[in-house]
Amino acid sequence: MKPITNALRGAPLLALAWAAGTCQAQSSVTIYGIMDAGVRSTTGMDPSNNRSAGDANMVNSGINTTSRLGYRGVEDLGGGLQALFQLESGLNINTGATSNTSKFFDRGAYTGLRGDLGTVTLGRQNTLLADAVGSADPLATRFASLNSNVAISALSSHQLGTEYGASGSSTGTYRLDNSVKYAYSLGSTTARVMHAFGNQANSNSKLSSDGVSLEYKGDALQAVLAYSQFKTVTGLSLKAYVSGVAVPVGAGKVNLTYSGHTADTSATAKTRNQVLSLGGTWPLTPQLDLLVGHYRVNRARTANVDDGYNRTIAFLEYKLSKRSLVYLEADSTQWKNNYQGTGLKSSSTGLSAGIKHSF
Repeated sequence: MKPITNALRGAPLLALAWAAGTCQAQSSVTIYGIMDAGVRSTTGMDPSNNRSAGDANMVNSGINTTSRLGYRGVEDLGGGLQALFQLESGLNINTGATSNTSKFFDRGAYTGLRGDLGTVTLGRQNTLLADAVGSADPLATRFASLNSNVAISALSSHQLGTEYGASGSSTGTYRLDNSVKYAYSLGSTTARVMHAFGNQANSNSKLSSDGVSLEYKGDALQAVLAYSQFKTVTGLSLKAYVSGVAVPVGAGKVNLTYSGHTADTSATAKTRNQVLSLGGTWPLTPQLDLLVGHYRVNRARTANVDDGYNRTIAFLEYKLSKRSLVYLEADSTQWKNNYQGTGLKSSSTGLSAGIKHSF
């Protein structure tokens, strides 16, 4: 009986030793996602919300918030240091397909370390312009395919026809491959720097990108300023900035942003875009919120007439629970100086109704 007694006496010590090891190296992995789908009717736009001569009725994914599936993890390494990772895929839940057929984890794939000296991450991740828009946009990047700050200020759909930076796309530069990002927070202020390698033979410049940003988050004011520059494989450049403030008004919030970029589209031609946005969020009841964003876009191109558009997007969101809500959306766009294209309507409208569930 003695060996058994000794073993029983030692069991609490073994349990304490195991618990101590667990506390020193705790880790967690979370599976998360957003499922958003709605019915939409438009005039002057096609099912992808591109300018069109006709009308369209459809079921779309991600009208309110882009549908996605993600995995994130954190491991406590001790001494205030953590290892982290994130993998995230965009989804079209109306078809069951991924949003990007060439990149499964198109929305993010990175790993890094976080500690008292800041956070460093490496992989495919948002640019600093995208981070700034996420903080300052009146709609908090809702309706990404129609939101002018997402499309133009953050370069998700820049319409320039060239790959700027290592984005893996000639249509957008919202995220960059081969990137390193560093963030350091002091009180209410966070500074970020970012560099993306072009991974091109015999060149440190081609498809590279550099950026810097500063963000302040206080009770009475939130403000952000970001600047980034990008190179093409032929050495053309794009220089862009995003600035924005958010101020609490009663129970709601008012947002104002001003952003722009200048891009070399050839050795002799440039395109300049400027975006001014104003709007915010107003709780109408504990369950019902109104969100409105108005966007004014001005475009100037070498040897072309200046053009642009004015767009207003509004959402009514009714919370069914902490994770689920239903929404109504309305939008109106007025095109200026034939921005929409020859033979197409001078204005576009849209109405949507849908449901969003987060997990």
